[in-house]
Parts: sequence; structure tokens; C-alpha cells
Amino acid sequence: MEVTLSMDPLFLAWSYFRRRKFQKCSDLCTKVLEDNPFDQAAWSLKTRALTEMVYIDEVEVDQEGIAEIMLDESAIAQVARPGTSLRLPGTSQGGGPTPAVRPVTQSGRPITGFVRPSTQSGRPGTMEQAIRTPRTANTARPVTSASGRFVRLGTASMLTHQDGPFINMSRLNLAKYAQKPNLSKALFEYIFHHENDVKNALDLAALATEHAQFKDWWWKVQLGKCYYRRLLQMGVYNCQLYNNLGLCCFYAQQYDMTLSSFERALALVSSDDEQADIWYNIGHVAVGIGDLTLAYQCFKLALAFNNDNAEAYNNLAVLELRKGRIEQAKAFLQTAASLSPHMYEPHFNFSVLSDKVGDLQSSYVAAQKSEDAFPEHVDTQKMLKTLRQHFAVL
Repeated sequence: MEVTLSMDPLFLAWSYFRRRKFQKCSDLCTKVLEDNPFDQAAWSLKTRALTEMVYIDEVEVDQEGIAEIMLDESAIAQVARPGTSLRLPGTSQGGGPTPAVRPVTQSGRPITGFVRPSTQSGRPGTMEQAIRTPRTANTARPVTSASGRFVRLGTASMLTHQDGPFINMSRLNLAKYAQKPNLSKALFEYIFHHENDVKNALDLAALATEHAQFKDWWWKVQLGKCYYRRLLQMGVYNCQLYNNLGLCCFYAQQYDMTLSSFERALALVSSDDEQADIWYNIGHVAVGIGDLTLAYQCFKLALAFNNDNAEAYNNLAVLELRKGRIEQAKAFLQTAASLSPHMYEPHFNFSVLSDKVGDLQSSYVAAQKSEDAFPEHVDTQKMLKTLRQHFAVL
């Protein structure tokens, strides 16, 4: 009598997926769904496999040029570091575990390879009971149930017609799938990347974000991605869109797309105020990446197009202070405070500057104005506390 061992089809499909053999994975999942169309695991795995076939990593969009390929100095070390090699003396090199480390049972006894009914449990009275007795120490399930796979069943909306698409978008209840985190993310990526259906992807992202109580960062990113792509598909093509897109790319650390988005925004400006806002945002990005020279020039350009930009005056004052130009920094901060009295930043920065030069009275007055504009500002509270202690000593 021959016993043939075969892997569960879903586990084999998952193995194909891990090895990036997505077509084989999809074909095997299709066979599983033909036997059981309501198998959620096979449905989700096929969805992910189809998505990976057309998925483009938006972070790594740049292609390597011939210079990067020819001048690549990356190499793999031929000799292992001391103490990191697996070839240690006295260990087995056959690929299996060493004789010194053997698996043990729950009672602490090394597993010998023989079933001992008298020590693990009571001696079975019948042949049927002996067959149903578990043969491992890590599970209490009988052999017949431990070797199977628990199948989660879906609903009729998951059914796939032979001549139709894999997922019928018109039959999906997006509100129901948004409440299932294990299925909603895979379904969203399939709709967004494979079907290129931005409208339904946006609806699913909105429902899932609401279900997560607006605390899941992943859904927030997808919501913004769908929003901007939806606007582009609808023909919205203006500087505000690319300006916001550049800021989103910056906060997502996609710096290459940040500059290209701002370049498009500058090409679509229709007024000096819009140009000032874009140059101010570029300066803000330059400060974030540490290029203070570019930031200084961008803030100067923002003031050239809009001389009432209080934020640009405030940031220029900080850059001037870093260069040691105290009087110029004071002038910029006073201008920013007069243009926008509701802003707390110019008042607080003026307080810090006055404190550094020893003008405690001006520092205290500016700190009070900062507190009036933003009572919850912690640094302002610390500054006021320090100044009051100085005045108490005097």
C-alpha cells in the first residue's frame, strides 16, 4: 500500500506567491475557487497575486542609468565575519538539527520518535480511539482535524463567472468589506492598481478610514493618493493641485517627485500670490532637507512676489539669526508680527532673540503676546517661567 503526500493547494499557492511566481499562484487559486467559490483565503491571495503582476512601486520610480550600473561598487564579501559563520566546529553539517538540541514534549521529555500511549495519555481501548489519538505533543486535536485547513466562507459577491472578470465591482458591498481589515487592503490595491478604478478605490478608502476612526495612517495615505488621481482624471489641472501634491510627496519622503510637482505648479501659476505661496513651500522643503541656502533664496523670492507674506519674514529672521545677523533678524520679526498679529511664531522668536541679547523686558513682552496668540504653547510657558524667576531674583 503506497501513501502519497501532497501539499494543500492553498499552501502551495502561497509558496508560489512568496517566490514571486504570481501567475502560478493565480492559476492555483483559480482551481481552489472552482471547488469552493466562497473561500476567502484563496480569493484574497488571488487578488494579491493579480495586483503584484501590475504593481509599480511609486517610491522607486527612477531607473538606473548606465553610469549607475557601470560604477556600482557594491560587492558581497567572500569571507564571513569572525563569529558569524554557520560552520562551527563540532556541529552537524548535514542540514538538520544538531544531536545536542532535540525537540521536547510538553512534559520536558525529548521526543524519541515513538508513540508512548502509557506516558502521554491513557492506553486506547479500541482501534478507532488509537487512530484519533493525536500523534504530536503540541496539539490536542485528532489527526483527521489537525491535518485540514479551516476555510473562511465569503458571500455571493465573491463569486466569479467563468467568462467575466475576477471581481464584479458592481456587486461589491464596499461598506461591508471596509469593516474587514484582512480583506479591505488587498481589495483596495486590486481595485486601484489592477482595475484602475479610482472612484471605487476612493469610496473604499473613505469607508475604511471612517471604520478605523481616522487613526490608520495607511488608509490616510491611500485616501490622499486616490483623491489626487481622481482630480487628475477629472481634468483638474492647476497649480494648487501640484502644489499640494508636492507637499504630500515631501512628507512621504519622495523627494524626487516633490521637485517635479513644484516645477509643474510654477508652470501653471496665474498670479503673484500663487507664485509666492509656491516659493514659500519650496523654501519650507529646503529647510526640511537642510539646504538653508536654497531656503533663503526661496523665501526672498516669496517676498518679491508678495511683500505681505508674514511667514516668509519669520523664516527669514530665523535664517538670519543663524548667520549671526541679529539686527536684520529683529527687523524681519517685527515686520512679521505687525503683518500677522495672530501668529505666535514671530512673538516667540523675538522673545528668544531678546533673551539672548539680554533684553529681558522686551523678551517678556513678546512672550506675553505669544501666550495670547497660543496659550497652549509649551515653549512660551517655559520662557515666561524663566523670565519671572529672573525678575523675582532682582
